[in-house]
Amino acid sequence: MSTMANVLRTEKRAAIVAALVEGSSVRATARMLDVSKDTVAKLSLELGEACIRHMDETLINLPCKRLQVDEVWAFCYAKSKNVPPAKQGVFGYGDLWAFTAVDAETKIIPTFLVGMRDSACATEFMQDLASRLVNRVQLTTDGHKMYLSAVEDAFGGGVDYAMLDKIYRSTQEEHRYSPAECIGTEKRCIQGEPDPKHVSTSYIERHNLTLRMSIRRYTRLTNAHSKKLRNHTAALGLFLCFYNFCRIHRTLRVTPCMAAGVTKKVWEIEDLIGLLPAPEPKKRGPYKPRAKRENSN
Repeated sequence: MSTMANVLRTEKRAAIVAALVEGSSVRATARMLDVSKDTVAKLSLELGEACIRHMDETLINLPCKRLQVDEVWAFCYAKSKNVPPAKQGVFGYGDLWAFTAVDAETKIIPTFLVGMRDSACATEFMQDLASRLVNRVQLTTDGHKMYLSAVEDAFGGGVDYAMLDKIYRSTQEEHRYSPAECIGTEKRCIQGEPDPKHVSTSYIERHNLTLRMSIRRYTRLTNAHSKKLRNHTAALGLFLCFYNFCRIHRTLRVTPCMAAGVTKKVWEIEDLIGLLPAPEPKKRGPYKPRAKRENSN
């Protein structure tokens, strides 16, 4: 168990967390607050995992009605082309995808999953999402085929599900970091009776931008990526907990968790820090008196 609580004051730890959730890197945070980068990374890891546990326990029986789902790309250790041959194909090295969902009304993020962009991870994510809801929801995803089986396995017939396919202009020019120009969309009813006017992925795509602006590890063209999967997941969990419980939505004037009825107050960063388990006292052995030195004179 960490003894960090005995070293850093709560105010200092709150300042570290505030910098991290506003997009500062570990090294930049360490320089600004005059602490070691190992201290910042350790706090991010331990608090991020505590936040994930808290969200897993509290974000249940949610009254969501209209959910949008998407996945956002990142990488860990190295980009896929630079991963050593011995680690090629090993999960946690190279490409990673963060699955998230957002409720169009409360803006809450009910759950997330870091995995690969395949049907197995999509199904695991959808099953966890479905287990946290109390209402029949309208669900919108993009046109990726992995969601077809994932939604069926997770929700059965208890969902109004539509896909939003984007149509891009064909071009021979290559754009490394921007997709081709979107010239239209196609709405497809997959299951149930989704309301066409609410078939949209605008909120989740805007939240993807929020992730990239607020988590340095998700910023494009940076060397601030995670070197370990555990740290990557914890950093994402820390921000999402901050977003759900602490960050007041400019339109709603409350936090997403307040809008969803999960909590009645705006959390402070100190409340997040309170999720850390209390450090265990150091165990000391029995007292052994020192042997007296004999006078050599």
